[in-house]
Amino acid sequence: MPKLLIRLARFTGRLGLALSAVVGLVGLFLALLVLTDGAGSGLVAWLTTVGVGAAVAIWRGRRRAGPRKLVPLLPVVIAVALTASVCIPSVPTDRRFPTALPFVATQQWSLATGSRVAVYHYPPAPGSPHRTTPLVYLHGGPVRSISVLDHRFLQLLARQGYDVYAYEQAGGGRSELLPMDQYNISRSVRDLGAFIDRLDKGRVDVLGFSAGGGVLARALAEPDVTARVHKAIIAEPGPMDGPTARITGQQGRPSARGIAPAPSGPRSTNVPRYAVAFGLMRLGLLSPDTGLIGQAEGDNAFKAADLGSDTASAYCAQDADRIPTEDTAENFSFSSAPSLQIQQTIRDSSSIAAQLGRSDIPAMLMIAECSSQIRQWATTILANDPAIERTQYMPGVGHHMWNGLDDNDERAYAVVNAFLQSEPAPLPNYPTRSEIPAFLHDQS
Repeated sequence: MPKLLIRLARFTGRLGLALSAVVGLVGLFLALLVLTDGAGSGLVAWLTTVGVGAAVAIWRGRRRAGPRKLVPLLPVVIAVALTASVCIPSVPTDRRFPTALPFVATQQWSLATGSRVAVYHYPPAPGSPHRTTPLVYLHGGPVRSISVLDHRFLQLLARQGYDVYAYEQAGGGRSELLPMDQYNISRSVRDLGAFIDRLDKGRVDVLGFSAGGGVLARALAEPDVTARVHKAIIAEPGPMDGPTARITGQQGRPSARGIAPAPSGPRSTNVPRYAVAFGLMRLGLLSPDTGLIGQAEGDNAFKAADLGSDTASAYCAQDADRIPTEDTAENFSFSSAPSLQIQQTIRDSSSIAAQLGRSDIPAMLMIAECSSQIRQWATTILANDPAIERTQYMPGVGHHMWNGLDDNDERAYAVVNAFLQSEPAPLPNYPTRSEIPAFLHDQS
């Protein structure tokens, strides 16, 4: 019995050493991935790990005889097999665009900036009220496809007489990719101005949602762009500049994050290659232009379920068990690396408060009750833009205010329409600039 225990202890010890060796080699591989920024689809890190592991195994087996010399190589083989999966693509590495939408034609417009973007036009319905000014929609993301829920809201606007245009930002949806170093918030603003010029219908109204609201806020600080804008609606905006992006503050009433059922469907993060790539990029350990996965491959790999609780955070807690499907698998597209790149350029940008303070474009701010956005992202715009004429605090909805639930689309339309038509607001003007401190205190 003692001999059996001794043998068992020796076996356990050797197994522990083997596992430690595997973990050590995997850790070395990940460290080398970071140091080389994933060069060569991760092969530089992988080959170096193989070389180091093999050299150590040979050194450890130098005094062993016969087949026992090969025993130290076993952990190396296991580690090599595990890490090799990070270097092998499992989706196409050239761009695969979402399929065409069945209810609206996709146009491709080349802009003066060099961007080539997918454009959607919803003309006013026959017999609807005549709206003389075109409406341009800037979607959220940044750098993703326009969701089917958003398309339905744009159709509602068109049924009420609006001439609606929307485009997917460069790199997102059916729009063409840019070189990674060309994705930045300034380019997004220039693309908006170039799109309005390409539209060639005079001054337009612009509705910017989420990240699109942040783009619109920055555009209102640019005289070259504001010369093309008639009215602006900033809905649930992202941060407008670096100082705003670095604010940590209050969110809205509780959202469905953490209590909604996990999203169903395939996930790229179930594949080691994309779990490592997206995870390290999210942590800032790999650059958006990493050599591990190309931009097109990352676009093809990313799935709606990868957004996880981000989707749930766009809905109120009471809607946790009835969150609608925002998109179809065929339409969904999210460009993770360009999105991170643009967000970084926002964090790195200087304050635009002074420039925004000179804006004279009539504007409205929309804030959701259960917003997952930092409240100061919206209130900073309110504090600095003197041309904001009204704020509409939307009760009973989360970040994605038009979502097909109950009468949420109709309530959002009523607010948008009243402002654009210079009619009395359907909701109180809240918060006003003077009420910002009390509003933020109430949200804490």
